[in-house]
Amino acid sequence: MAFKARSLSKTFVWILMGLLILGLAGFGATNLSGTLRSIGTVGDRSIGVDRYARTLQNEIRAQQAETGNPLTVSQAVAQGLDQRALAQLVTAAALDEEAERMGLSIGDAELARQVQQIGAFQGPDGSFDREAYRFALQNNGLSESEFEEDLRGESARTLLQGAVLAGNTLPETYVNTILAYAGEERSFTWSILGEGALDTGVPEPTEADLQTYYDENIDAYTRPETRAITYAWLTPEMIVDTVEVDEEALREAYEARAAEFNLPERRLVERLVFSDEAAAQEALDRIESGDATFETTVAVRGLSLADVDMGDVTQPALGAAGEPVFAAETGAVVGPLPSDLGPALYRVNGVLAAQTTPFEEAEPQLRNTLALDRARRVIETQAQGFDDLMAGGATLEDLAEETEMDLGQIDWTGGSEDGIAAYEAFREAAAAATPEDFPDVEELGDGGVFALRVDEVRPPAPAPLDEVRDRVRQGWETAQKTAALEEQAQGLVQQLGDGQTFEALGLEPRSDENLTRTANIQDLPPGLLPAVFDIAAEGEAAVVPLMGSVALVRLDAITPADPEAEGNAQLAQLLRDQAAGDLANDLFRALSADIQSRVGVSIDQSARNAVHTQLQ
Repeated sequence: MAFKARSLSKTFVWILMGLLILGLAGFGATNLSGTLRSIGTVGDRSIGVDRYARTLQNEIRAQQAETGNPLTVSQAVAQGLDQRALAQLVTAAALDEEAERMGLSIGDAELARQVQQIGAFQGPDGSFDREAYRFALQNNGLSESEFEEDLRGESARTLLQGAVLAGNTLPETYVNTILAYAGEERSFTWSILGEGALDTGVPEPTEADLQTYYDENIDAYTRPETRAITYAWLTPEMIVDTVEVDEEALREAYEARAAEFNLPERRLVERLVFSDEAAAQEALDRIESGDATFETTVAVRGLSLADVDMGDVTQPALGAAGEPVFAAETGAVVGPLPSDLGPALYRVNGVLAAQTTPFEEAEPQLRNTLALDRARRVIETQAQGFDDLMAGGATLEDLAEETEMDLGQIDWTGGSEDGIAAYEAFREAAAAATPEDFPDVEELGDGGVFALRVDEVRPPAPAPLDEVRDRVRQGWETAQKTAALEEQAQGLVQQLGDGQTFEALGLEPRSDENLTRTANIQDLPPGLLPAVFDIAAEGEAAVVPLMGSVALVRLDAITPADPEAEGNAQLAQLLRDQAAGDLANDLFRALSADIQSRVGVSIDQSARNAVHTQLQ
């Protein structure tokens, strides 16, 4: 049917510094045999197939660890992991070329020291164990000379990288400028002028007015890509009335769910456990004397009421404490009483009476549940038959005629959510299907099944004016009201600038103080805050057009960013670090690109494809 080794304990991580990871870790690394030896060259350096395979495998392992899902080589290639692995190796080889040209390297003594410090190469006493060294490398498909050459090269690259990445700073002017922009605060007063403030009404639009507005805002009236889809579907709800459930099955279900339909008396209880009975009694005495409350007693212990809440419990669930707790009045604190954690105080917060639902009252719910369950099983049994019919050449129309499946049609877009489009499985299938695809029977997720056929894919296109005339008229009227209010408000701007108050102009003012550009204030109209920061000086006012209304705003105060204020110092340091990191990365990329352009890079794509095939 169409329903649709081990790693080297991250041993080498400590030597993989900076931006490059050669991927030496990974037990069971692949060794590729045959005449294929290289996937390309950087200058005079060859990139071996084994090294490429190991690096790609490490990228795949890292992705699997991050997502928790298995990943095939073909999926890794589709996600670009092969390009990432190749970029690492090309960059590493380019740096090796440059390091060799500059004469950068480490001596034998330093190399031996680094090898001996790797934990996986040490024996039980913590000293270097040559046999462990040999065994670990053998399981990674590496010889001692190959690994030591890699380690020596990595150390040289680290020296070269360090020279590029370390000590990069930008002038303080850079940080101060951004901080001044981000940390500046503004206080302002504003008021909304709505349709009721208009001195005159909006005229009746002419046909030319509507056509012009339609043409100027054509994107708002353009239909998205639409797929004309024919589908056949069957859900449990469609056949539930045809499924028979006998009384014996209903009574068996009632008995199986007896605890659900017959609830014993319960209490809403909180429990505070103490280390011993004396401590519990002392706490109870303080509560009864009025020196403390149950809430403060809980808080003193560093707990919240949620930490001590037991929810609703039955008397047997409380054990020996059950009888006194159930005898207590609502709100009472009783104890010390035993619990499975030690002596405890119990507070009763509510009484839930016993509830008994007889079979006759539970029967409709039970019948519906059992019928739906049986309907799902019926559909599951029939689904293979649906597939067989379609495999035999039946169309969706034939399927609907010969089975219980219903036929339907939908003009589906990415925003469709009605009917069958409410199912995520259908939406995913509709988005992926093409007119050339043969319909498959797929699950809906609730026990139902469906199959679809894309009859036509209509590209985005403007809806005819007559079809959206009401929307166009509404949009035109809104724009006209906004323009009229904006013109009318310009006169009020001048009066505010001359010293008039909002109240004197008959406006209801609202004030906001000390807001930054990124402040998130729920009641502020969209676009108002950016407009406030566009005002040049204190005391000036501006009009901000909205949708069918305008905001009149006056800038009251500008507060420059204080470098010493809480948060600003941290922001400044963050900006310094980020700028230094960005600069270092840019310099490193420039160096890598320069080396590669000087020495030349040649990649054998067929060799890479061969590696991918052997890793499958």
